[in-house]
Amino acid sequence: MDMTGRRALVVGASSGIGAAVARTLADAGARVVAAGRRLDRLEEVVAGAAGSRGSVEALVLDVADETSARAGVAEAARRLGGLDVVVNNAGVMLSSPVQGADPAEWERMTRTNLLGTLHVSHAALPHLLASRGTLVQTSSTSGRTASAGSGVYAATKHGVNAFSEALRQEVAAQGVRVVVVEPGMVDTELASHLTDPAMRALAAQIAGEIRVLDPQDVADAVLFAVSRPPHVSVNEILLRPTAQVR
Repeated sequence: MDMTGRRALVVGASSGIGAAVARTLADAGARVVAAGRRLDRLEEVVAGAAGSRGSVEALVLDVADETSARAGVAEAARRLGGLDVVVNNAGVMLSSPVQGADPAEWERMTRTNLLGTLHVSHAALPHLLASRGTLVQTSSTSGRTASAGSGVYAATKHGVNAFSEALRQEVAAQGVRVVVVEPGMVDTELASHLTDPAMRALAAQIAGEIRVLDPQDVADAVLFAVSRPPHVSVNEILLRPTAQVR
């Protein structure tokens, strides 16, 4: 799974899955721009990739801000001289029952998870068409099956899945691959975003009962997909902890 010379932008790379993907692609030889909102955390990712076959550099952008997202993609392409791989990983999980929910949290999830994915994808598309590259969208098992208490989060992830499939059909004949990765429970900071006490308790309970995925497990799946020969498109990867039922 050699990525030597490949140019990759990983968005949402300041922690968790995104940070693991950035390091993994660099280990495989890629030149990576790790993008996100928190420069201090991005610099930790850069330091953690020291000694890899490729390289990682930091870029601050906020996918919830369309101007920032588009400018960030353009800057990453400028630094790397183009883009072969774009990984859309920025996301926030603010699950709560609909009754009593704070609609401001719905708007934050929609701006980040769905609109952020759309803006980055749209800005990156000309570069990926030029390189016949690969676009990776981080979705979730919630993009397939909604559950009580996670309706709006699931709606954003269903939206990512629907958008990505439509885009795949649009660009497949032009050599661009669109990959949707749908992880189940992963040991990341997403659960710490929860403001609803019952949802926080449920997440902690489940995480204490089963062995959840490590971000590296997801990064390995991403590397597999983006390193396939050009004629092979791994369009969807669903991965759960073995003990996760839903």
